[in-house]
Amino acid sequence: MTLKNTKRFEDVGLGEQLPELTIPITVGLIAGGAIATRDYFPGHHDLEAAQALGSPHIFMNILTTNGLVQRFVEQWSGPQVQFKALKIKLGAPNYPGDSMTFSGAVTHQDAATRSVEVTLKGQNAMGNHVIGTVSLVLP
Repeated sequence: MTLKNTKRFEDVGLGEQLPELTIPITVGLIAGGAIATRDYFPGHHDLEAAQALGSPHIFMNILTTNGLVQRFVEQWSGPQVQFKALKIKLGAPNYPGDSMTFSGAVTHQDAATRSVEVTLKGQNAMGNHVIGTVSLVLP
C-alpha cells in the first residue's frame, strides 16, 4: 500500500512547524458549518438573533472549528494518519469578514507507538479563536 502524500513517523521531527493555513471567515462558512453539524442555534445563522444576544454578527460554532482544526493538521500530515485525540479550547469568536490563521508545531513524539502530538492555535483579528492539541499515529 502506498502512503502517497502522507507523512511517515521517520519523516517528522520534534519542533517541526506546520505550514500556516489562513481561512477566510464568511457567512457561508459559519452558517453552512452550523447547518452541516445540525447546530440550529440562531446565533450561528440568524443575524438579528445573534445581535439580540449582543453579538455584532453570527458566529462560528465549535463543531465547525473542530473540523477546521482537523483540516489544518491533515493538510500537513496527509490522509492516511490516524487521529487519536483532538482537544481544543475556544477563545475569541470568529465573525464574518475576518480570517483565521492556523499555526502549529510537533511538540511530542513517541517512537514506540509511532505517535506525535501537534500543538496549534487559530488566530483572528481579536486573538486566539482556538488553541489545542492533536494526537496522531503515523504509518
